[in-house]
Amino acid sequence: MTEFIMTQIQNHTAAGLFCLVAVFFYIGLITIGGGQVGITIIQQIAVENLKLLSAEKFFNMVAISESTPGPIGINLATYVGTELYGIFGGIITTFGQVLPSLIVIMLIARYFGKFSEKKGVQAAFSTLRPAVSGVIAVAAAKILILALITVTSGFVASDISTWQNGIIISAVNAAFYVLCLIVLFTTKLHPVFIVLAGAIFGVVFC
Repeated sequence: MTEFIMTQIQNHTAAGLFCLVAVFFYIGLITIGGGQVGITIIQQIAVENLKLLSAEKFFNMVAISESTPGPIGINLATYVGTELYGIFGGIITTFGQVLPSLIVIMLIARYFGKFSEKKGVQAAFSTLRPAVSGVIAVAAAKILILALITVTSGFVASDISTWQNGIIISAVNAAFYVLCLIVLFTTKLHPVFIVLAGAIFGVVFC
């Protein structure tokens, strides 16, 4: 089944578009804990299993999605759909991603009040939070590793000058990362300015 889906999507067939929408419907259905959790799930399905994107391209998409308005999971779905099938693909892939949440939230809004005080429901939420936090931590770690040490930084290159240049770039990235953490934790500066500063920093120094 995986091979069939890969072939259809890579050949940009109508069946492939249907498969892509179904994939993001599934991702939307199992993404519990917000868009940051979706990063890990989308990476596993779209990058590792279906091989629709390279890891580096995927994390570039993550950076773009984080820099634009809206939930990151939806932004990623729109980006992937548009990348593979154009604007129409982006629209219906986004719809596929959103539809499960729409259905579930409507059901919760209707019935949650009746069950929210039950011990079983409260116990489920108390254990769900740390589980979701763990998944988010994994996603953050993967993004951080690729942000600081990338293939293009030269760590896998045989040429010594390229390798040295990669070390310098990664060291600069690490220093900027620490600086951003300090600013975020010690000031009330809006994160959007950190993102813009990162883009400018990359153009100027990298």
